[in-house]
Amino acid sequence: MALPEEIVTVDAILFDLDGTLIDSTPGVISAWKTFAEEYKLGSHLPIVQKTHGRRLADTLKDQTICNIQDTEVLESEILRFEDLVIQGNPVALEGAVEFLTQLDSHHDMRSRWTIVTSASRYYATQCIPKCKIPVPTSGFVTADDVSEGKPKPAPYLEGAKKLGIDVTKCLVIEDAPSGVQAGNSAGAKTLAVCTSHKREDLENCSEEIKRPTYIIDDLTAVRVNWENGKIQLTIDTRRRT
Repeated sequence: MALPEEIVTVDAILFDLDGTLIDSTPGVISAWKTFAEEYKLGSHLPIVQKTHGRRLADTLKDQTICNIQDTEVLESEILRFEDLVIQGNPVALEGAVEFLTQLDSHHDMRSRWTIVTSASRYYATQCIPKCKIPVPTSGFVTADDVSEGKPKPAPYLEGAKKLGIDVTKCLVIEDAPSGVQAGNSAGAKTLAVCTSHKREDLENCSEEIKRPTYIIDDLTAVRVNWENGKIQLTIDTRRRT
């Protein structure tokens, strides 16, 4: 019986960071616990789920969450929150380093991927080397580089622009529905990893978000090669857990 594999050919890959390449969950939970207590938000766990994948600036400004409107206070609180996350010791997710190493092993593929994160440049600069993840040769896109964060398409449009590739010829790899929505809205193919959300949640996305093009358990389900000037991915879409 043939394996349910998909062969996908793209010009470039745009990776989310937290929940896709690295696991920062312990630090995020700890940070929201601290902020929920200080801002009297009640239980922090629903906030963790609700805000995952969104820019921290947007969530801290949200009137239903911290409602921080002062620019200086907001910038200070973003740094404090992200430091708490970093103190939680984020680690690379299974398959992430191997996947990126495969991309970096070929001269032409090395310049065909980048990271597009809802976190700040400060956070990304700290976490990427801490998790021993390769740094994209073209640099990366952070919350500081766009005026609108996910689920708006701007971050992934900026990522494609940074690589000089038409976004419709890119694959966005995400774990959060807000990120999947951003990728779909930008016009890219989307691949969702079931690291922070259940497969059923990703399969049954709302009409606004739209279902990811592909869904996998984690990044160990992907193999990558360079074929005829493009990135060829072999994607194992089976539910393995």
